[in-house]
Amino acid sequence: MKPKRASGPRRDEFDALYRQFSREVWALAYGRWADADLAMDVTQEAFLRLWRQFEEGAEVQNPRAWLMRVARNLAEDHAKSAFRRNGTQPPELMNGVGSSTSQPLDELVRDEAFAQVRALLEELPVADREVLTFRYALDYDAPAIAELLGIHVTAVHMRLSRARQRLAERLAVQGVQKLP
Repeated sequence: MKPKRASGPRRDEFDALYRQFSREVWALAYGRWADADLAMDVTQEAFLRLWRQFEEGAEVQNPRAWLMRVARNLAEDHAKSAFRRNGTQPPELMNGVGSSTSQPLDELVRDEAFAQVRALLEELPVADREVLTFRYALDYDAPAIAELLGIHVTAVHMRLSRARQRLAERLAVQGVQKLP
């Protein structure tokens, strides 16, 4: 179904008003924002609202003043809009925004992996568990571990390396390639 096309004196009057005042309305909006596209949007919206007034049968006594007031208000509304303040971002960027909390499924996977690690740690020799606990659970550095165990720092590095290797081998047997 084709939309009705306005005809008659109202259409002619509207076209004449557009030719007469569109540049002035555009200039008002452009003067406020110095943005030609936004000025055109404001102009189109102002004239659309005038057309709606005509359709409703309202009588606009001073069309120029009415259009200028509407355009000024539209330009001011744009200044207050959240869109203007915040803009938009492409969906690709927004998809990359992470949450400050992890997803429940991720937490479950992590908890299960850590439970596996704890179970495998219990199977390791006491010396391996001890050095890994000092380093990763208590966050001690090699010199602090060396002092606690009464050994050289190079020995701590060697024990850590061998303990990590044995733990990694056991994790691989369990099918764990990488911890979350």
